[in-house]
Amino acid sequence: MSKQQHLEWDDFRLVKIIAEANGLAGAAERLGVNHSTVFRRLGQMEETLGVKLFERHRTGYVLTTAGEEMTSLAEQMEENVTAFTRKLAGQAVAPAGELRVTTNDTLLVHLLTPIFARFIKACPEMRLDVVLANQALNLSKRDADVAIRATDDPPETLVGRRVATIAWAIYGRKADFPDVRGPEDVTLADLFDRHWVALGDNLATLKVARFVREHVAPENIVYKVNTVLGLSEAVEAGTGIGPLPCFIADASPNLVRLSDINADFAAGLWLLTHPDLRQSARVRAFMDFMAAEIAKQKKRIEGAGTKGALLSEVG
Repeated sequence: MSKQQHLEWDDFRLVKIIAEANGLAGAAERLGVNHSTVFRRLGQMEETLGVKLFERHRTGYVLTTAGEEMTSLAEQMEENVTAFTRKLAGQAVAPAGELRVTTNDTLLVHLLTPIFARFIKACPEMRLDVVLANQALNLSKRDADVAIRATDDPPETLVGRRVATIAWAIYGRKADFPDVRGPEDVTLADLFDRHWVALGDNLATLKVARFVREHVAPENIVYKVNTVLGLSEAVEAGTGIGPLPCFIADASPNLVRLSDINADFAAGLWLLTHPDLRQSARVRAFMDFMAAEIAKQKKRIEGAGTKGALLSEVG
């Protein structure tokens, strides 16, 4: 029997963790063991293999070629285990257990929380773990089971359904526009000399952010914030006027719509999951429930109920 056959699965994981932690101390902390335990086990592995897995430097531990190969195998094992557990989850036969859902703060606060509450009541064997993140989490690695996202470009690696279109318009604080009842009472071009609030630079690629940047002088953009939730709070505080989703702004008695709905601002509201999970009873039950509940509020999300054509005063 050769020495290499004495290696265990955990040995590969240990080498990967030491590499990620750049040394023994960090690896020991992650594993919840003593520094000496990691030192001893690494020494045993290197003796068994007859090669060094790390070069020891003042700045930390650097993988040798053999160490790099072990780390690569460890990553493959981790991916295989993740795929296996994902497939098991996809074969669940009853809507029970925990479901991890990722969405952003705006959707959670202004739309999803009461729907989540109704889902838990309807499916008492289910538990929700909600993860707030504006960036897309990696559903392939089970960072989340379901993503609820406002986007027109969902990842090709995911499957799901578009359940609504989120409408946007320009809004201001009602107290600042006492004679304005709606878009018909104001000309958009007259608003560009006012103070505006806008989305932060990290969201600069969004169509609504580009609109403000292209039509409003930089000195009139007095406030930028990197979440839509913060944007709506700023408009309501009277910091300036700005674009907001209609389902948020129309619900506030303190805001008035200053423009018609701009179709160019719109984004799809998607329910997304990984292909391996779409037949899971819990994922299927959750997505079906959410689609039905969101459909009940589709008119509000799509800004229905106001007069006027789509905004066309400014290209």
